[in-house]
Amino acid sequence: MTEKITDPWDLRKVLREIADDPENYHETDLAIDPDAEISGVYRYIGAGGTVERPTKEGPAMMFNNLQGFPDSRVLIGLMASRRRVGKILHHDWQTLGRFLKDAVENPVHPITVPKEEAPVQEVVHLATDPDFDLRKLVPAPTNTEYDAGPYITCGLVKGSMPDKSMTDVTIHRICIEGKDTMGMYIMPGGRHIGHFQKEFEKLGKPMPITINIGLDPAVTIGATFEPPTTPLGYDELDVAGALRQEPVQLVDGVAVDEQALARAEYVIEAEIMPNETIVEDINTHTGHAMPEFPGYNGDANPAVNLVKVKAVTCRRDRPIMQSVIGPSEEHVSMAGIPTEASILELVDKAIPGKVVNVYNPPAGGGKLMTIMQIHKENEADEGIQRQAAILAFSAFKELKTVWLVDEDVDIFDMNDVVWTMNTRFQGDMDIMVLPGMRNHPLDPSERPEYDPKSIRFRGMSSKTVIDGTVPFDMKDQFKRAHFKEVADWKKYLD
Repeated sequence: MTEKITDPWDLRKVLREIADDPENYHETDLAIDPDAEISGVYRYIGAGGTVERPTKEGPAMMFNNLQGFPDSRVLIGLMASRRRVGKILHHDWQTLGRFLKDAVENPVHPITVPKEEAPVQEVVHLATDPDFDLRKLVPAPTNTEYDAGPYITCGLVKGSMPDKSMTDVTIHRICIEGKDTMGMYIMPGGRHIGHFQKEFEKLGKPMPITINIGLDPAVTIGATFEPPTTPLGYDELDVAGALRQEPVQLVDGVAVDEQALARAEYVIEAEIMPNETIVEDINTHTGHAMPEFPGYNGDANPAVNLVKVKAVTCRRDRPIMQSVIGPSEEHVSMAGIPTEASILELVDKAIPGKVVNVYNPPAGGGKLMTIMQIHKENEADEGIQRQAAILAFSAFKELKTVWLVDEDVDIFDMNDVVWTMNTRFQGDMDIMVLPGMRNHPLDPSERPEYDPKSIRFRGMSSKTVIDGTVPFDMKDQFKRAHFKEVADWKKYLD
């Protein structure tokens, strides 16, 4: 029998750790409208990423006074700072990629707890209740005034194969369409939940899922790994368990044959209907879905998966709705850090010791761009940097641009990275272009009319390598100006 954990990790434990740190957390009791206003305010305070300027890095925000939802709260921006993510995960923020890589390789499996030990089931609303209305139970905000509807932007979808032989968790954009109806976008290819759902469709059966909201970032970030690092059959909840050295707690659903995360704030229990779709903006007709990570409004999809809600469960004490701005730094943390880990996992095996560190910056939304810090030890290593770039593309098919830099460059400082393009780069010899490859369909430049010679279908792209490393035999000509080391320099600020 598994020993009961007395103070298990969940979102509330994380918030208790940062509550007294004004750089990382702030609460407000001022009234606010979840419809576009929360994101409109947080854009100025701490969204960062590729959000419309002006924006900046700032504290996570808890909004305690929601119009229309007096008993709920909304948290936004918890992961919208890499430094804060490091603080939350108790690890150096600059080496989080390696931390996650190690977690994948040393999984800690989830455990199942009884319902009385699952705070998320303290309150239960069944879709069969006469007054059930998802729109009044779950305070899902909109990012903009043009969104297709209220979105669940940070809901972890948990589902399994029909025979329960495999289970998986992923994050999808989910629009609330009616009192018991939602539309969920499952990107074609690469998502295990989509594979499971197709198996249910073959049987003509709805697929039971739980949508888990309000989670420890160890769960949320750990869940965003993709193949080949976490192949079909790998349960990403194992990563969160490894990060915390504590198993994620699961509980059986109250209305569907699927498990939920016992320490979530909200859980929506539902079924993805077989061979049924819905127009994403059926209620608003704006033509837009919501802002996506590249910084543009996504197009409303004419046929997203139809999801029927069976129950909503939540905590009794003012449950927390966790929300994310699509193009914010928060997406960079959720998508970018696991991608760094995936790249490191592959290059460490193929060319050990040659890639010092990897960073997926906000400029690429965490997915489209990576910066690789290269170690060249001798002349035999010349060219290894470009092989590393090819490996990065192999590790993550949605990657579009790789920037290669030397060890003396700070990969977390874009000024330093761009400096290499001006002093260690020649355009006619240091650019590699790989045309006609698959990429991410949310990049608006990836359409045939933009580049008809290389793009046959939406979601294809030319991938680019910018080699800002100095040729090994010329290193002595590219030494940075060296300054005196002064150990006690901080005293001059006193």
